[in-house]
Amino acid sequence: MIDAVTTKLGTARARALRVGRAAGAALLLLGLVPPVARAQDPNPRADSLAAELRRLRARLDSLERIVARLSPGQRDTARAVDELAALRAAARAAVRTDTTPPRADSGPAPAGDRGGNLNRLNPEISATGDVRLRADPDTPDEDNVDVREFEFSFQAALDPYAKTKIFLAASEEGVEIEEGYAYWSGLPGGLRLDLGRFRQQVGELNRWHPHALPESELPLVLREYFGDEGLRGDGLGLYWAVPVGGGAAGTYELWGQVTLAGNEALFGGGRQLAGLGHLNVFWQVSPAVFFQVGGTILGGSNPDSNLTSTVAGTGFRLTWRPPARALYRSFTLRGEGYVNRRSEAGTTVNYTGAFLGAQYQLTRRLFAGTRFDYVEPLAVPSAHTWAVVPALTWWQSEWVYFRLEWQHQRDALALGGRDTRNLLLLQTVWAIGPHKHETY
Repeated sequence: MIDAVTTKLGTARARALRVGRAAGAALLLLGLVPPVARAQDPNPRADSLAAELRRLRARLDSLERIVARLSPGQRDTARAVDELAALRAAARAAVRTDTTPPRADSGPAPAGDRGGNLNRLNPEISATGDVRLRADPDTPDEDNVDVREFEFSFQAALDPYAKTKIFLAASEEGVEIEEGYAYWSGLPGGLRLDLGRFRQQVGELNRWHPHALPESELPLVLREYFGDEGLRGDGLGLYWAVPVGGGAAGTYELWGQVTLAGNEALFGGGRQLAGLGHLNVFWQVSPAVFFQVGGTILGGSNPDSNLTSTVAGTGFRLTWRPPARALYRSFTLRGEGYVNRRSEAGTTVNYTGAFLGAQYQLTRRLFAGTRFDYVEPLAVPSAHTWAVVPALTWWQSEWVYFRLEWQHQRDALALGGRDTRNLLLLQTVWAIGPHKHETY
């Protein structure tokens, strides 16, 4: 007799738990419907859902009282059926029901999207400001406020197959398209195709936008050989994550880009095609240490000026970031070196340049770094220019940072000798919107 009673209590307990779970899930999911929307929705189904909600509340209260009376030894530990997932699906279907008659000029609603989502029609829009205060002891009367640029970015998925990124830079010189391209990922073989204008994959820092650099400007070698804005191209590019290696063998990435040879510093503003190839190899040495090496080769010509340029470069980066202190401590050491071979009017000259930079994270918001630059300038063969750029960066928040930077540079002069320049900068960068900086 006692065993029978015990069995019945266990069965009742299990049923109570299953019904209680289902009722709780229904209450939770029905709560996903905004209260204001339920109050104003004339759909009769909303009224029936409200009535069902009241009934389930009453039943849940009675079930909780029954469950509370059951002894701990009689608890049913069997897994309940995943009623929560089914109830969620039913609730979503009820919420998506559209009672508004379709417009006469609207097409058929996509399957599974009857409720619509206006956010899918809007791109992610961001704006970034970059302003510098300058103190130059050699030219104290020069303009000491440099409103360098305001960048506006637009990023969105065009459809299930393609996305786009557009970056506009507004400065005193006007508004220009810094980058604007569409890209298709998930192509056969794991390829990605870029089409439009983009910052080219030369080393690592050339891809970064100015406001995202570890210092306020690109290294001297990149500015000397590719211009102050770095190397950008109009054309198409392919990216491939090579499906080999892994672990101790490393992870491999390949880029191939074909663009117009329009860079003024490198090709003299030609309109012929130029080619670029880049290889990166990554190793996760330990949970705290990451290492990469890369190599780049690019070339093109300008028949109008009889100029042919070929650049070969290599670089590395070593990053230390302990997992337990990743928010507060990190260290990065990076360097790149280049050889620029220029042939003009039957004369070939090789120019070289390099940089080495380090950055250490002192606290969660404070970073200290130094970069050393060396380059043989194109205007002064057989000479060299070098610079030291220490910087201290403090992040007020994710959206604002301040940087105090000193630039000490010694330039080679055409008639011999050197010109020494010192410049103290206070840079302020702020952003609104998703501000997905192109640091790569």
